[in-house]
Amino acid sequence: MTPFARILARAVADTPGAIGGAFAASDGELVDHFGSGDPHELALLTAHYGVILANVEALLGTKHFGGAQYFVIENRGLDVLVHTVDEGYYALLAVPPPAPINVALGALATAAAALRQEMR
Repeated sequence: MTPFARILARAVADTPGAIGGAFAASDGELVDHFGSGDPHELALLTAHYGVILANVEALLGTKHFGGAQYFVIENRGLDVLVHTVDEGYYALLAVPPPAPINVALGALATAAAALRQEMR
């Protein structure tokens, strides 16, 4: 298991019910992942949410607000949390509802900080 996958595994383990975590580049390319589901589905989900992050960044990318730190989208079948890491990279956590959003956000923020450190 890579250092990135170990970090993602901790975020998944620390979030009750989480099914997967991913680390991706700004173009949506999956760098690493950890989870119990199909890795191709997680890669596709991660790429799609990378597009959403790019649009949010474009919307907020003014001197007034700065970039996004994280966002959460709650769906009927899956809640998705995305957290920026550094240099366009981002981390994602997928949790079926009802998801413990505060716990998931804490685990993902911790993972983002650890990923940032590992990148250096």
